[in-house]
Amino acid sequence: MLPETFKAPFKGRSLLNWIDWSPEEILQILDLAAKVKTESHKGEIHQRFLGKSIALIFEKRSTRTRCSFETAFGEEGGHPVFLSSNDIQLGGKESIEDTARVLGRMFSAIEFRGFSQTHVEMLAKYSGIPVINGLTDQFHPTQALADVLTLKEQFGKVKGLHMAFCGDGRNNVARSLMLICAKLGIDFTIISPKELFPDQEIQQICRPFSEKSGAKISISDDISLVKGADSVYTDVWVSMGEESLKESRIALLSPYQVNSQLMAATEKKESIFLHCLPAVKGEEVTEEVFEGSQSRVWDQAENRKHTIKAIMLALI
Repeated sequence: MLPETFKAPFKGRSLLNWIDWSPEEILQILDLAAKVKTESHKGEIHQRFLGKSIALIFEKRSTRTRCSFETAFGEEGGHPVFLSSNDIQLGGKESIEDTARVLGRMFSAIEFRGFSQTHVEMLAKYSGIPVINGLTDQFHPTQALADVLTLKEQFGKVKGLHMAFCGDGRNNVARSLMLICAKLGIDFTIISPKELFPDQEIQQICRPFSEKSGAKISISDDISLVKGADSVYTDVWVSMGEESLKESRIALLSPYQVNSQLMAATEKKESIFLHCLPAVKGEEVTEEVFEGSQSRVWDQAENRKHTIKAIMLALI
């Protein structure tokens, strides 16, 4: 059973990003994720979603997000229904609002992985049931929570740590990490070409949160700012939908590749390497680092499932 404190404040809410979530609420979900991970490793079987169903809407392909939602929900006795762009009329023959109202009558919750943040927000507005953002062009909140769980497992805490993100500072992962780090008091440095700095809107959103938590948020093209980082994070240089820009992105981002020299520049032997996957080894990260002793990418990947299960348990 869930702790009594989880039932009232979380049930029925949606997770579209972490903006409207307090640090205390995020930490509660994080604690629940650690609990369900322990249950899983012990081989415990629960049926907390028995009689419930979730609609999994995927406009974009996925490995970790889809597998996490399907296995986490199914193992708890629930029925996940996968719906690709070829399966439903979302935003095509049928409006987002109408699709949301239909799904809200049939399911216990909705997951959406697609392009538009507006679409996931409309699903939440019109469905009347919890909606979870599995990725949009603006935010990837479930990934960020798994990353923080990985940090907590490695270092025993999150507040006061320093994460450095090297690469495309505008992408949904970088934006979500900036947001959750600002909330939780984790120093966060984006190191990228000036052309790929995060937009002013997300910086302004994060500023009051970082001021309250004490997190230092830095954005620079200076690679030496990895010094002191407890974790170095990167992501693919060419995001889904930007394949035509591959050659120019590689030229622009090559100086920001995570390699053994960059990891050594943290001047911390205990620093870890993180990547949300999938990775293009030889581009944003060398195989030496990816497969090396500092890499925690497989812990991250596993933690997607446990954090997603915790989110669903809390909201549903």
